[in-house]
Amino acid sequence: MDKSKSPLKVALHGMEERTSKTMVMYLQGPCRGAAVVVNDSDASIDIFDADTMDAGKLIAEHHAKKPYRPAIALSLRDGTLDYVLYIKKPVKTDDMLAVLNKASALIGKLRPNEDTPPTQSTVKNNPVPAESLIEKAEKSNLKSFVINNDEQKKTAKHQAAMQLNEKSFNAFIGNIPGIDVNDPKQFAIAKYNPKDYFQSYVESAFKISLEQNEIMQLNSGWSPLIIFPQNDEIWLDADDKQLRAFSGLVISNTLDGKMSTTQLTFESSSLSRSLEKFHSMDAFLWKVACWASKGRYPISIDITHPVYLKNWPNFTRLLITPHALRISALLIRGPRTLGNVAEVLNIKPQYVFVFISAACALGLTGQARREADALVAQSTEIKANKNKGFLSRIMSKLRS
Repeated sequence: MDKSKSPLKVALHGMEERTSKTMVMYLQGPCRGAAVVVNDSDASIDIFDADTMDAGKLIAEHHAKKPYRPAIALSLRDGTLDYVLYIKKPVKTDDMLAVLNKASALIGKLRPNEDTPPTQSTVKNNPVPAESLIEKAEKSNLKSFVINNDEQKKTAKHQAAMQLNEKSFNAFIGNIPGIDVNDPKQFAIAKYNPKDYFQSYVESAFKISLEQNEIMQLNSGWSPLIIFPQNDEIWLDADDKQLRAFSGLVISNTLDGKMSTTQLTFESSSLSRSLEKFHSMDAFLWKVACWASKGRYPISIDITHPVYLKNWPNFTRLLITPHALRISALLIRGPRTLGNVAEVLNIKPQYVFVFISAACALGLTGQARREADALVAQSTEIKANKNKGFLSRIMSKLRS
């Protein structure tokens, strides 16, 4: 960008207040004042967040009203609208400056002289109706979503749920020597403290990042964990086998001093990263909790009091431990102790414990401590509903 020129005047569209403020500072800081944000009526370039709801419609409507004004779209996906200049998220300074240069060059070319009628090289003599443009934009957005784009290449984030059977469970989860978590006499010691494990540090880092709405890095003396709160995703340069081993280690006394969070700048978080190493935040924390649990329940749960499930877990994206669907269906109906859940479903308590550990990490569980919850004894029988719904039929299949 030529520093001798006045900064370009841009208008921001489809961005929430915090995102707009970030963009204002980004253009002023890393982009060295190459552009300045102004009101829509004073702008010569439009910048859109193309990943928001109805973004295609918004872009099309603006283009219909101001066809001679260059448009820039920030998006996770590849764009296909021929009248829009696209920049991939996370935005890199070099990319932004390059596109601003292109947009600046287009200002003179797209705006026809008052004495010269528009030609096909600028805009067609018969302008396209706004409705057609909107339809084109919506179809284009749909097409770009279906195509094998960067967002879809994040296989770890979008992979279908993995389901464990009983045979593979112990090999996948691991166990604790000297403790039989399935023995009711040992339930009092069949618990773990998440604060001793990687799980607690991940939870804390997630909380800080989400509250501040800032990109954060969790430093652990191991592979750094990058948190992108606006996209609800993380990036970690490690495979599941490595993560499983690290998540199962007691690190409170060994790495506690090395654990820290660092706020990342817009540029440092925009480094090129392997797409298959992105994960959704919930799916990542769910797995980390499973591996820290190793079939135990979290210390925050009083095993003598009933537990309830606040919401049905999104099993389309989560690791499905043995009998997780049956456990969910039972706890959605009402509070029960963990031992009672295992007894009613006739399954090993460790399957209940590991599910509760993962669900608790995501804030999906609660402890029932009201007098009314202990007033009536919990039933060990489940009455069949004559009018079985779709979910009930699935549950029947799972039991067989």
